[in-house]
Amino acid sequence: MTPNWLDPPLTAVREVVARALAEDLGVFGDLTAGLVDPGATASGTLVARRPGVLAGTLAATEVFATVDPAIAVTWSSSDGDLVPMNRVMATVNGPLASVLTAERTALNLLGHLSGVATMTRRFVEAAGPTARIRDTRKTTPGLRALEKAAVRAGGGVNHRASLSDGILVKDNHLAGLSIDAAVKEARRRWPGIPCEVECDDLGQVKAALLAGADVILVDNMDPSEVAASVAMVGGRTPIEVSGGVTLENVGAYASAGVAMIAVGAITHSAPVLDIGLDLEA
Repeated sequence: MTPNWLDPPLTAVREVVARALAEDLGVFGDLTAGLVDPGATASGTLVARRPGVLAGTLAATEVFATVDPAIAVTWSSSDGDLVPMNRVMATVNGPLASVLTAERTALNLLGHLSGVATMTRRFVEAAGPTARIRDTRKTTPGLRALEKAAVRAGGGVNHRASLSDGILVKDNHLAGLSIDAAVKEARRRWPGIPCEVECDDLGQVKAALLAGADVILVDNMDPSEVAASVAMVGGRTPIEVSGGVTLENVGAYASAGVAMIAVGAITHSAPVLDIGLDLEA
């Protein structure tokens, strides 16, 4: 499988897969698979039980390869593809015992990441073409790189991958610091790194604009308040929305004229996409 821009870093995938397999295999390995004839082989298909957006193919492939390099996985669908119910997405061939050992870990990662991609696609479609859907740092510990790749597969874009990737001045930072002072200090210490400021009201929006924030994040405002913020800024600085965004109201936020909409739910609350491995008898 040829890597593409949707894939997470291979090192991150290998680390996640190694931890997941260690967790699943325990001290003594797959005891039940040990009952299987070591010479038996298996052929099967990975099938979508529900419609959704595929993500996590690199992780699933890595699971099978790590358990046994003799397992061959051939994908007929790629990350980012919309797969209908009962779509065969890949074939799996190899030693039966090894396939059985790898099955659950591969499906856990594939189902979870496809769920993230599916939820992201729903928000992207509900928002329309005017505003980009961005993820947050509300990710599963240890899975961030994979989940952010799944967001890209669903048509969303990524915010910071870590705290060292950018500056986001939030309300708690402002407990002992003014917006103007925060932006000035950020410029002094890290020139060239974008500085985003979270604002809870129009007064803070004005302060962030005057301070020269690169992005203004309006938090927990309703669509009418967001529209007022957009009018105040007048296109001089991109505006991002966060807080209380749902599939039902994301279109209203997009219509308010913002550039980006941050949605934590696409990573922290995405339901798993049901994917199964069907082995031939």
